[in-house]
Amino acid sequence: MIRAILFDLDGTLLDRDKSVKKFIDNQYERFSKWVGHIPKELFISRFIELDNRGYVWKDKVYQQLINEFGITELTWEGLLEDYKNQFRNHCVPFPNLISMLDELKSNNLILGIVTNGKGQFQMDNITALGIEEYFESILISEWEGLKKPDPEIFKRSIEQLKVSPSESIFIGDHPENDVKAARKVGMKGIWKRDFQWGNVEADIIIDGLEEIPLVIRRM
Repeated sequence: MIRAILFDLDGTLLDRDKSVKKFIDNQYERFSKWVGHIPKELFISRFIELDNRGYVWKDKVYQQLINEFGITELTWEGLLEDYKNQFRNHCVPFPNLISMLDELKSNNLILGIVTNGKGQFQMDNITALGIEEYFESILISEWEGLKKPDPEIFKRSIEQLKVSPSESIFIGDHPENDVKAARKVGMKGIWKRDFQWGNVEADIIIDGLEEIPLVIRRM
């Protein structure tokens, strides 16, 4: 019997690709006095390329942008601080996020999040999505001193939720860090399809959040 559903954040609940585009477009406009000599689309595309879908922390990204574009009146530290303070205002959820969580909660399922990333930054994004209250456990790698795919962070989460691995499902977009890692612990792994990956071994594959309640009922 399934009692608990655990989620990844970026790429699973938060549409990070759209959020990043929205943020960097706005950041360019807010700092146009100092970066206006750079074509907007070039600035945006280079940021996205260097960001590597979140796998490169923004200190490195902004240092590279400063050097490449010859930005002299802004510091990378200032741009990074702006990113940390402003990204939360540009968070875009995947469609049907709230209705999906409402349905799971109405079925008395216990919900958790396990995400890699900076602690306060990720918590700010969760709060911005308006979903913090749905989860009985939220583990963020920086605060836990562990990161996916380390099995211990999954074990810590299900211990907090007071469920066994066999009673738990993990849903994420990364084949290794999310699906494979959770399955190694004994959880069911649902892969939320992501265009950059090909064949992925998972218990179930979904395309959208609206599929989750039905999939859970069938399981």
